[in-house]
Amino acid sequence: MPAASTTLRVLAASVIASLTVTGCQALDDAGVALGRADLVNDLTARMDRALEQTWAADYQLPGGRTASIAQTVKPLQSAYTWPEGKITVTQEAVTRCEKSGEHTSCVVSPPVLTAGKPSVVVYTEVRKHALVTPPAVIRLLTDAALDPQATIEQRDTTLAGHHATCVDVTHAGKSFTACVTTEGVLASFTGTLDGRSAEITLSRYTDAVEASAFDVPAGATVVDQRTATS
Repeated sequence: MPAASTTLRVLAASVIASLTVTGCQALDDAGVALGRADLVNDLTARMDRALEQTWAADYQLPGGRTASIAQTVKPLQSAYTWPEGKITVTQEAVTRCEKSGEHTSCVVSPPVLTAGKPSVVVYTEVRKHALVTPPAVIRLLTDAALDPQATIEQRDTTLAGHHATCVDVTHAGKSFTACVTTEGVLASFTGTLDGRSAEITLSRYTDAVEASAFDVPAGATVVDQRTATS
């Protein structure tokens, strides 16, 4: 069972238990909390499962910029590409690339143990660049679901030809909207992450991933920092 979903169920159960001991109104509140927890739990579980599947997605960013995510299970690898850089995680290496002007330089580092989810390493890295990642959205949704003062409204939409469940959330004085496809891919996000405005919208999704998605950018200078051991 996904760790994020397990945590949500345990905490949501505690919230509901505290509500149900104070009377009929509390029972109504508990029903709302349960429905909200079930909705968020479903969305977070979808995204968590997607971390262990093969797919590729392209995204539209503000200002006409784009980003992409690609990952495969066999072999286990993932990549996140954005206008200023790219990170690729495989069983052989972690490759970080940065673009400066027209030139791209890449540094190849030893592999990192990923427990079957190389995408986790990718998402941790790209968060430093203020890009929206599924784990960051999971965290926001979980926090909102456990706040009795938060409001979470559900609606459905279609993005890039794929059905998606959306939630409009108001929590701790802030609002955000997140959509997740049936496949568990983050379809869109508009809101604030780490104090910065963030927006991302799915433009293409496929479960067929080209091998070139994990290559270093064409013409890049590559420095391999891996050291051979005897």
